[in-house]
Amino acid sequence: MREEGLLTSEPTPEEEAFEAGLRPQTLSEFIGQIELKERLSILVEAARGRREPVDHVLFSGPPGLGKTTLASILAREMGAQLRMTSGPALERAGDLAAILSNVEAGDVMFIDEIHRLPRAVEEILYTAMEDFQLDIVVGKGAGASSIRLDLPPFSLVGATTRVGRVSAPLRDRFGYVARIDFYRPEDLDEIVRRSAGLMEIEVEPEGAAIIAARSRGTPRIANRLLRRVRDFADVRRDGVVDRQTAEEALQVFEVDEAGLDRVDRAILESMIHKFAGGPVGLSTLAIAVSEEQQTLEDAYEPFLIQTGFLQRTPRGRVATALAYRHLGLDVPAAIEQGKLL
Repeated sequence: MREEGLLTSEPTPEEEAFEAGLRPQTLSEFIGQIELKERLSILVEAARGRREPVDHVLFSGPPGLGKTTLASILAREMGAQLRMTSGPALERAGDLAAILSNVEAGDVMFIDEIHRLPRAVEEILYTAMEDFQLDIVVGKGAGASSIRLDLPPFSLVGATTRVGRVSAPLRDRFGYVARIDFYRPEDLDEIVRRSAGLMEIEVEPEGAAIIAARSRGTPRIANRLLRRVRDFADVRRDGVVDRQTAEEALQVFEVDEAGLDRVDRAILESMIHKFAGGPVGLSTLAIAVSEEQQTLEDAYEPFLIQTGFLQRTPRGRVATALAYRHLGLDVPAAIEQGKLL
């Protein structure tokens, strides 16, 4: 039976509702991503000055970095209504047409996982984004006709974990494409302390630093770990999250000092023990760890690559010398000398 990692599993509806209460409401409250916030503030101030909707924006980056939060903030900064949907939910062109026909002037429409839009749905967006017009086909076969409806000016905010899967015609229609990067440890430390205050958790600076350091550069994971450490502190300690409590709690939940959980380690161990460190193809590796290819590529690989545990080569994935050392294994000479890369 496949086990999901604590750090990389998809958020449950309950978790998403809980996170909503922790989300910042304005750009000034949003922690980290300093350069991105500056650019967004310019877009917002310019649009407000012209009394126009903010330009269409596409956010890309790994899960949990704040794409949905930033979409909500943009709507709030513009004093606009936010309408939310996702690519998989828009199965037919009529689904998108129904939403667009109810859009009001200045609204912000947010489409999560926009790279998963069906082609027929995506094509409707082209004229809607460029000309604020909606083409509706009435009837079928030879008797079918097209009706063009005018739409009020609105802003489209898209979010994707795989910007390469967004077609060039759609990507080119966004006025600003923003890449959201992993967060710095000091930003995550501030996020942990802010969330602890909202959750009424007593956390000491060293305890917050431990949680931040193991959060994989991701606010969602930082908040998730904070809740698990809080549970441990309430049950096994006096409720205060200090350094020792945080370390013991994360050991119980199998999150090591590098921020890897059991699934991350299973990936590295499979590569090393089953495939001699690689190279190994994505599909083969996915079968070896009983995980979906897309999940491996979206949820696990970005962090493992960024932290130097994994490398992608033209021949496949390769475990690095750092991965061997982290697992307490001797590094083969071929890996040490980079001959497999």
